[in-house]
Amino acid sequence: MTARIHFTASQAEPARAAHAELTARYGDTPLDQAQVVVALGGDGFMLQTLHAMQGRDMPVYGMNRGTVGFLMNSYAAEDLPERLSAAEEAVINPLRMRATCANGTCHEALAINEVSLLREGPQAAKLRIHVDGRMRMEELVCDGALVSTPAGSTAYNYSAHGPILPIGSEVLALTAIAPFRPRRWRGALLPKSAEVVIEVMNPERRPVMADADSRSFRHVTRVEIRSASDIRHRLMFDNGHGLDERLLREQFV
Repeated sequence: MTARIHFTASQAEPARAAHAELTARYGDTPLDQAQVVVALGGDGFMLQTLHAMQGRDMPVYGMNRGTVGFLMNSYAAEDLPERLSAAEEAVINPLRMRATCANGTCHEALAINEVSLLREGPQAAKLRIHVDGRMRMEELVCDGALVSTPAGSTAYNYSAHGPILPIGSEVLALTAIAPFRPRRWRGALLPKSAEVVIEVMNPERRPVMADADSRSFRHVTRVEIRSASDIRHRLMFDNGHGLDERLLREQFV
């Protein structure tokens, strides 16, 4: 039986054109009656779609109508029901971030790729890092630091020279961004269950922002990060091109 498909697309013209083509060919099931969501766009739009689908326990199959498309499948209008029927599924958990700002306000957000702390001004950030209640680094002078999931390890984490993590590795990557002191520290691998607390030192002179999948909060003084094991996102990939294969292939290019 053909799956009931709900289509969603970014505002980019290639995505809108693909939406028109696919809905004309396959119809468009209302979201509350659908069995699968097909997202048309790039990786940024896929992250938006996954956040929007939170709590629905519905798989999302992306087709690339953007730029990078690491989380997307190739676009083709033909044989979509067959591709969906044969697709592989990967289940990922996001990170939960709690950020405390200098004015005392607290903000929570979820990140499928990574939580990052970035300097806001001309001076390097000074960070103190705790893991599971134990101080592991008294002072990290850097442009920032991030905690990445396996699914996000090929994104900003990889650009910052962090490791690519297999999707089932049950670890998180803690990666420094342009570290000045310790100059050669490149980060750590942490158990998925770890709670990371990053304190901002001298936040008045060295302001820092926190970002969770493009949700940003300025002038933070403390950021708590841990895996949200109670939330799961289901991604679908063409058979033989699943997330494990993509992560492995990325290391040989």
